[in-house]
Amino acid sequence: MKPPNTLLSQTGTTIFTIMSALAVEHGAINLGQGFPDTDGPADVIAAAAEALRDGRNQYPPLTGVPELRAAVAAANARFYGLEIDPVAGVCVTSGATEAITACLMALINPGDEVVLIEPLYDTYLPVVTMLGGVAKIVRLNPPDWALPRLALEGAFSSRTKLLLLNSPMNPCGKVFSEEELHFIADLLEQYDAYAVCDEVYEHLVFAPARHVPLMTLPGMRGRCLRIGSAGKTFSLTGWKVGYVSGVPELISVVAKAHQNLTFTTPPNLQRAVALGLSKTDAYFASLAADLAAKRDLLAAGLARLGFGVLPADGSYFVTTDISPLGCAGDDSAFCQVITAQARVAAIPVSAFYASNPPTHYVRFAFCKRESVLEEALGRLEAWLAPSRAGLAARPRAEGDSHQGSFPMTLGVKS
Repeated sequence: MKPPNTLLSQTGTTIFTIMSALAVEHGAINLGQGFPDTDGPADVIAAAAEALRDGRNQYPPLTGVPELRAAVAAANARFYGLEIDPVAGVCVTSGATEAITACLMALINPGDEVVLIEPLYDTYLPVVTMLGGVAKIVRLNPPDWALPRLALEGAFSSRTKLLLLNSPMNPCGKVFSEEELHFIADLLEQYDAYAVCDEVYEHLVFAPARHVPLMTLPGMRGRCLRIGSAGKTFSLTGWKVGYVSGVPELISVVAKAHQNLTFTTPPNLQRAVALGLSKTDAYFASLAADLAAKRDLLAAGLARLGFGVLPADGSYFVTTDISPLGCAGDDSAFCQVITAQARVAAIPVSAFYASNPPTHYVRFAFCKRESVLEEALGRLEAWLAPSRAGLAARPRAEGDSHQGSFPMTLGVKS
């Protein structure tokens, strides 16, 4: 028989699915996939339940119910001073991943070059490739994840159609500075390119860092498509409600892509999200503050256990360097081992690279209850203890490294 799509056939199961399944198998605490372990605001959930009974359960408008489009436009004005047309400047999607795909479909023609910044969310590259785009990848390097300006400038050419910008950034928690954003904006104008801005963690930014949408910079209104996520903003990731904001000329094409993907999104969830976006400033401030406290708890605990902990100014995630632990094996093996033996699941950061990744960084999610984070730290400490005891008992030869080699036997439950 004739083979199916080559790209999709060669694409493996996502690392998130693999590690989550392994976590279930071993009864592990899942600090791999980024979803909270508590529900979001009770009033938003109640609004969704009530909306199921109001007789409006048939197809809603293609671009979203009027209440949500108006709420998205109002949120753009409230938080960033952006004037967005609530009728023609917003498209509601079934999650931000669909929004990303719809935006890329709306802009890419076969052969167009697309600048991607690595480490990158795993959806970006496959979608660009399926659309016939040519990826030009620029790498940020730990520990500070600074923007490599010469490399970024070198990735642009007359064939560049767009830059896909993720800020706050998954997996590394980087929030792009205003200075970096101005440099990006200058390149977009110089090469007459667009930006698809994945800003799903926009309200999960930790002081003193501040999220600045690229769209707010001079000359960027007509060049940017800005993506938000109700799942991240309201800790309701299973709802899969996303939204795209932009000028009507671009949103109209995004809507045509959306029509050929999911067409619409459950109307009761849309109306509930509209309520959520009208919540007080105190809600959004507490959301970030609560997550910052959890980040600090997990980061401090991992540092105490010997991990190298990198800064995280936003998102659900903290990146750690496992080199100081002296572990044999790469980040993928390490994550499998701690899931099976310590019963704590994490994600290897190498999964976020297209090729030649670093292999000693691991991402942990801190969007969990504090008691769960403390239990995870306790399990890791118990797993590390025997190897450390062995190190302490072993006489050190001259020139011997302080770092040990922890066992990497897979499939052994602790």
